[in-house]
Amino acid sequence: MATNSGLLKSSLSRKYWMAASGLFLIIFLLQHFTINMLSVISPDTFNEVSHFMGNNPLVQFLLQPILIGGVIFHFVMGFVLEAKNRASRSVKYAFQDAAASSSWMSRNMIYTGLVVLVFLALHFYDFWLPEITTKYIVGDTSGLLPNGGFRYFEELQHKFVDPTRVGIYVLGFILLSLHLMHGFQSAFQSLGARQPKYYSLVQSIGNLYAVAIPCGFIFIALYHFLAH
Repeated sequence: MATNSGLLKSSLSRKYWMAASGLFLIIFLLQHFTINMLSVISPDTFNEVSHFMGNNPLVQFLLQPILIGGVIFHFVMGFVLEAKNRASRSVKYAFQDAAASSSWMSRNMIYTGLVVLVFLALHFYDFWLPEITTKYIVGDTSGLLPNGGFRYFEELQHKFVDPTRVGIYVLGFILLSLHLMHGFQSAFQSLGARQPKYYSLVQSIGNLYAVAIPCGFIFIALYHFLAH
């Protein structure tokens, strides 16, 4: 009995940490979208904010490592939970209609999460790695082009010239939307927001977020592709 209780507490603890890391990444995603949206509204402001974020020691040496750690932790914890859930099923419900008892998103979170992880790796390769190389290997922290203007807006536009890359980004954000559709609500449920009066509101906010933010990123990618 004590063993079962310990296993239950361990499982709940993993779910809490998974939910907390997911909400942390959701907040970051909103902040990331807000900054990127500036590239559509005001390229000059986008340049200034990007330069500040890229050269602020607090952001670079505290928040950035926390973010990277949060990403790694969230995905590792997701795979651990999936493995534990599969291992705990001693009986295979061959005759159970899974579609009737759960949504497609909830049944495929591990797969949409894996694709999002690959997409995130591409995003890091496109933006984070060149930025780190420029600042810490080349040693250029000025953020300036030869003409004296900041380079961030031009570099962002350059990434969305290739239609294949734009298509990959669009597909990636669609899958991110599907992942968020279940993940947002699941995180709040794991943290205790199960009451019907709260769940309806959480579900509405989650659905809005899961659609609006990825669609916003898709709009930014298409805008720069068409405007270039």
